[in-house]
Amino acid sequence: MFEFGRDLRKLFEKARESDDLGWLELIGADLVEAEARREAVDAGRVSCARPFDTWMRASALWREHARRTGRRESLERAAKCASDAARHTATPDQTASAAIESGEIHLLRFDLFGGPATLTAALADAQSLTAERPVTRAAAAALHARLCARRARLSGQPSSLLDAAALLDAALHGSRALPPSIGDELRLDRAALALEAGVARRDGRLLDQAGRDLRALVESASPDYRPLTRARALALAGAGLMALAGLAGNTAARDQGQALFDAAADQFTPDHSPLDWVAVRIAQVQADTPLLLLAEAEALTREPGLILGALARERRLAAEAALAEAMKDVEALTGLEAIIRRRLADAARTEPLDWAADQIGMAHLAMAKGRLTATQPRAVGLMLAEAMETAREWGAPSLMQRAVLATPETVARA
Repeated sequence: MFEFGRDLRKLFEKARESDDLGWLELIGADLVEAEARREAVDAGRVSCARPFDTWMRASALWREHARRTGRRESLERAAKCASDAARHTATPDQTASAAIESGEIHLLRFDLFGGPATLTAALADAQSLTAERPVTRAAAAALHARLCARRARLSGQPSSLLDAAALLDAALHGSRALPPSIGDELRLDRAALALEAGVARRDGRLLDQAGRDLRALVESASPDYRPLTRARALALAGAGLMALAGLAGNTAARDQGQALFDAAADQFTPDHSPLDWVAVRIAQVQADTPLLLLAEAEALTREPGLILGALARERRLAAEAALAEAMKDVEALTGLEAIIRRRLADAARTEPLDWAADQIGMAHLAMAKGRLTATQPRAVGLMLAEAMETAREWGAPSLMQRAVLATPETVARA
């Protein structure tokens, strides 16, 4: 019993020397931050024997912290560490590795905050990479494929989706020389691409491919060693099943999808990986979701401009509008409108996606108030159209879909 702490320290010391950072899934966001700080301090020491490798590791740790928490500061720290690593390169392969790390940061920035321009710039850099060692070439191919998958999902063009899927297949085939965590990321991206295209086109072959990838990930990702990878695969499977259930009107499939979401949420607590927890909770939001849970999701995603933060705010406003309408509380709706108007009045200091979420929220409130007072709400169509356009420009299709669902015509059909 008394050896447990020492054995655990030995395990983590050994893991720290590994190129695969999958072990970080076992520790919470606060400990990831502590590891990143420790590595950055080591890298900055004059006595550091391997400054390039240490700066690269510090960058990857800060990037992981940003992925878990959505903090811009952590993303900027990762970028600075990657820049410091680039100043200590001694070979062409090290130069390529530093550029790949920079590209990974740009990819994460897009995933967290949107901005297709970031994606375009990262793609241009990835396409110009040259490397000598097979492992570096494989890492460059993996980054390029993942960036192309993001761009294809934004375009929605069938040809782009198929091209991106082929690139992911090729990158996955060449990823055997890379750490297992990179292969897992490629499988998640391929499954997400196949699910989206499969649901949109009702293509059974693509849906089968997504199912195989997700099944393999769930089976290989032990909850004791890779809880986040397992949770992300379960949540993606749940989202796909819920989408299919909606198309087919299948209640049993919807219940199975909900069970997958519940299993994903059970893999970690909000402090372990706040953004993963919020993503799962938002994806499974139902009409009767407690307002307290939505408020907690919003509190965990306060970083301005965060896509998940905008989604959490919109969901919370929609729930508050529905509650006030159910209670026939016009005064509460008016008070919420006043709060949002004050935020919208300060547009110069508001991030575009946060502004779009508030526009959708105002539409929810205006329609609820109109139904209670038997009046026609004003400018709702304009609010939602502007929100949709902003979400589209910033590469946030999930927020754009929320605007579509909030339109009076869609609400009436529902």
